[in-house]
Amino acid sequence: MAPLSRLEKTLFRLQAQAACLDWAFAEIAGRPGPVVELGLGLGRTFSHLRRHLPEREIHVFDRINNAYEDCQPPPGFLHLGEIEATLPRLRERLEGKVVLANADLGSHDRALNQVVSAMSARLLPSLMAPRGIIMSDLPLELESFETVPLPPGAREGRYYLYRRGV
Repeated sequence: MAPLSRLEKTLFRLQAQAACLDWAFAEIAGRPGPVVELGLGLGRTFSHLRRHLPEREIHVFDRINNAYEDCQPPPGFLHLGEIEATLPRLRERLEGKVVLANADLGSHDRALNQVVSAMSARLLPSLMAPRGIIMSDLPLELESFETVPLPPGAREGRYYLYRRGV
């Protein structure tokens, strides 16, 4: 079988992300707590989070703001700069409270992906509430988290789900 084209990789990643988000929305329904997004990009995922979780605080972290005008996080919830510097500043506010974190930081650079994956695995766990969910476009090595099977519509290897233990 021929390797996937870049278009297919992108399509399957977006399908998996949408399926995982729908699953996560149902999983966190009725549970209080903020949401964290690592990687604003053009703001499409933030827009989706805001639409489906309008009552939640959604903290977004990225180096720069390239989001569409209608996909901008409100003031105070967009944290610009290196994530390793900006995320720890909110540790006291978020620690142990985040019910959903989406890390969408992958690229086509395998070496960089390993660095980003390790950073996400290092920074996110202490923020997560019991049974909190981490979604990632990169595989993460997380202690005290179970790997959750992907929901229908999500192709293996395109997105990853983890749940913190109680």
